[in-house]
Amino acid sequence: MINLKKIGFVFLSIVITANTLKADEGMWMLPLIQKLNIKTMSDIGFKLSAKDIYDINNSSLKDAVLQFGGGCTAEIISKEGLILTNHHCGYGSIQKLSSVEHNYLLNGFWAMNHDEEIPAPGLTVTFLDRFEDVTKEVTDALASTADTKAKEEVLKKVSDKLSNQAIGANKYLKGRVVSFYGNNQYYLVITKTYNDIRFVGAPPSSIGKFGADTDNWMWPRHTGDFSMFRIYADKDNNPAEYSKNNVAFKPKKFLTISLKGVKQNDPAMIMGYPGRTNRFMTSYEVKETSEINNAITILVRGVRQNVLMNDMVSNPKIRLQYATKYARSSNAWKKAIGMNETFAKLKVYDRRAAEEKTFTEWVSADPQRVEKYGNALSDVKNAIESRAKLQSVLKYYTEALNSIELTTSAVDLAPKDGENSKTEASISEFYKDYNVTTDIKVAKAMIKLFKEKVAITDLPDFYKIIDSQFKGNIDDYVDDLYNQSVFVSEEKLKAALASDTKTIENDPAYLPAKDIANAIKKYTKDLEQYRTLYAKGQKQYIAGTLEMKAGKAMYPDANFTMRLTYGQVLNYSPKNAVIYDYITTLDGVMQKEDPNNWEFVVPAKLKELYNTKNFGQYALKDGRMPVAFLTNNDITGGNSGSPVLNKKGELIGTAFDGNWESMSGDIIFEPSLQRCINVDIRYTLFIMDKFGGAGYLLNEMNISK
Repeated sequence: MINLKKIGFVFLSIVITANTLKADEGMWMLPLIQKLNIKTMSDIGFKLSAKDIYDINNSSLKDAVLQFGGGCTAEIISKEGLILTNHHCGYGSIQKLSSVEHNYLLNGFWAMNHDEEIPAPGLTVTFLDRFEDVTKEVTDALASTADTKAKEEVLKKVSDKLSNQAIGANKYLKGRVVSFYGNNQYYLVITKTYNDIRFVGAPPSSIGKFGADTDNWMWPRHTGDFSMFRIYADKDNNPAEYSKNNVAFKPKKFLTISLKGVKQNDPAMIMGYPGRTNRFMTSYEVKETSEINNAITILVRGVRQNVLMNDMVSNPKIRLQYATKYARSSNAWKKAIGMNETFAKLKVYDRRAAEEKTFTEWVSADPQRVEKYGNALSDVKNAIESRAKLQSVLKYYTEALNSIELTTSAVDLAPKDGENSKTEASISEFYKDYNVTTDIKVAKAMIKLFKEKVAITDLPDFYKIIDSQFKGNIDDYVDDLYNQSVFVSEEKLKAALASDTKTIENDPAYLPAKDIANAIKKYTKDLEQYRTLYAKGQKQYIAGTLEMKAGKAMYPDANFTMRLTYGQVLNYSPKNAVIYDYITTLDGVMQKEDPNNWEFVVPAKLKELYNTKNFGQYALKDGRMPVAFLTNNDITGGNSGSPVLNKKGELIGTAFDGNWESMSGDIIFEPSLQRCINVDIRYTLFIMDKFGGAGYLLNEMNISK
């Protein structure tokens, strides 16, 4: 039997030297920094101890870094609970708070005092309290069953038990057990969440989203991708629901801001909440990701986004309504394109296949290893290849048909059995950002595309109605659907809910909505039969890889837990005879300006500040205004908004993107190409102060010059 505790810890307790570890790769777990990384970090110039970074008994850097809104990172930058994150992280909240009359996305916003700060309903921030290794407790509990579904139930029970034991009577803390290394190791993660968060300020989209889709994932970059919020708490500094009586949160730790700037090879580290990586991905999964998941994402989202953008450009109201929806879709769409390109360019499939060949040879050399790991790769291969058709059909359902808002709203907003109807507030929230004419165009495009790409046996039942009642004419079917349905408007839906639920049940949109929802459930359930085989093979492959590479540091895949990545400020060469500098300036913004392209419009006030060189204390020594810079830190989605820290742990920037040449970085790290794109903190403060007129916020910050 595999000693999972030993496997998980042996490889994490080795003291690593600079010769055995590249300082630019790795998403390191905070409790293990002392044994893994401090020596290497000091070798490249860091002046921090392990306890400066992570200490559960005293304040440390981890207390100034938080998970923002569930999908990004933010940092505390003042004694009054002021938090800094990316503009694109705050985008959804800012959009919800905006209207055509008060369009904070388009025009920006700065509160000039605490009273002007705007509550952001639904937005939360979460602090890490501590990690606890619970591998033995969890693996002992899971040993009683082999079924994946049953293991999930056991895991929930043991997670609840361990959380309750760790938290005790503290009602403000929460705990959850998180798996690492393909379920070979487990930690209990204790957190505290605050939900009275208020919008303090952000630049207009012409700064915060400058370059938009064209520049997304690209370098050189000139985007002021930042926004600011504030945490509020009760009188005892504890989490509390929104109240006018709440006060600004007093943090255990807030970051000192450095205006000293960056230069090539300077030490730089990032702490944050990277979302998902798959650095142990096999060649079979690379093929599935490229040929099924990414390919379908690229095709379907490309078609839908064209529809949305045409309407957004023609109508300011639609542009505001669909700003967040489009941004979220486009980001994943472009990432899928870049990932497939770099898969091919970097020969990721071939490299993974070569690693598997080495693994197979290592396993075959020892009968005991054959017994433990001999079926690992074949199990993964069989699961991936067997589920291919189901995976493809399900992906088309979720990407195409599930993006039609009329039918998704019919499922979400209709009363459920034994459940009251949705509140008026939730209904109003949906229709605030819904445009029926746009959705009609999307529906026609998606229903046609789905029919072209999916076998007739996998079509939902409403296609039979299209054939029998509308002679196969999808446009006519959609027009009739939207003419008849009460889900096309808030007024019609509320009137129907007030009269008779049978009106809802017989609604022409509710019927295809149920078809789509039931089909998604069916294909998801059908895929379950391969989960156990895949999970078993993946776990064995990762455990075997850890054993094969004994003596080398092996960081676990990202899973939305706090990690540290360290490296340097560094330029790079994307191709022969081309070198990209590590820093950009406001000169580049002016060079990119295009008044006829909404992506590259430059505000008049920013041009005025540029022309007069009114940069204050934020300029470079040569008088230019810095905007963004590069590091070789290892980041992924979820790290957006993460603090970039210098050798002393001072804030020098905010991470917001990766570069195009490393779009396969979630699967394989390419040291010569992989770069993290960061907003220079000097540009952030310049925009806040000189452009936004909110320089009073500097008074609550600790600034090092």
